[in-house]
Amino acid sequence: MKLLNGSELAGYIKARHVHQVRVLKGSKIQPKLAIVQTKDDPVIDTYVRLKRRYGEDIGVEVEQHNIEQPDVPGLLKNLGNDDLVHGIIVQLPLADPSLTEETVKLIHPEKDVDALGKHSKFTPATPQAIMWLLSGYNIDLMGKKIVLIGRGKLVGAPLERLLESSGFEPDVIAEPTDDLKQRALQADIIITAAGSPGLIKSDMLKPGAVVVDAGVISERCVQSGELDAKTTALGSDWRFRRRSIRRSVSVAVFRCDRRRALRRMDRGHSGYGL
Repeated sequence: MKLLNGSELAGYIKARHVHQVRVLKGSKIQPKLAIVQTKDDPVIDTYVRLKRRYGEDIGVEVEQHNIEQPDVPGLLKNLGNDDLVHGIIVQLPLADPSLTEETVKLIHPEKDVDALGKHSKFTPATPQAIMWLLSGYNIDLMGKKIVLIGRGKLVGAPLERLLESSGFEPDVIAEPTDDLKQRALQADIIITAAGSPGLIKSDMLKPGAVVVDAGVISERCVQSGELDAKTTALGSDWRFRRRSIRRSVSVAVFRCDRRRALRRMDRGHSGYGL
């Protein structure tokens, strides 16, 4: 079994970001990221701390706004008009998840670094990280059968668009289905982000298949992925990357080594997917 080590890629990307920020500062530009948080939750607080820490590591100023949800539209307008703010993240889930769609539309497209809005100028972080991971290990997608499990707002749906824009035609499993095993067995490459722990079993994979587990679930403070634990322990002909693809931090920075589990954020999604 070969491990596609996301942390190695993350180290390279981080070094590149340090250089890019240094160049910007040499041009008298101090990159600033604004994080807007409406929900008081220890898990969310951890995510925000990681983003702040990463920003500090690479030299990006991170400004945190903990506010009530009714105040979000006005704040987003002000941040969008502030030339000293270069990136905006609305931390999900919101205090009222039913307002997610109308809220993310208010983020300035040129500052929407999480690419939550339809008109964002950025590429969604986790899908991009997955593509970088595959490319970094010279895994050629051309002519390969790609199965994408999950069509959630943050991972599955934008990854589908990214693959299609690159000329690939993934077989997308957006809803629970009885033929999951049959379709998975046909895949050369499986990318799973369904938010369903232990979904992928060893008898669903053909020898030589590449599996990227982008779904991380936290239940009772226990972190798990979508690859069954017995599957990742087999050490045979499959190549896995488990629990190393994570969502972005600041200013279109892509990390692959976040240490805490992601909760299901696409609460209102029909079917399944992160």
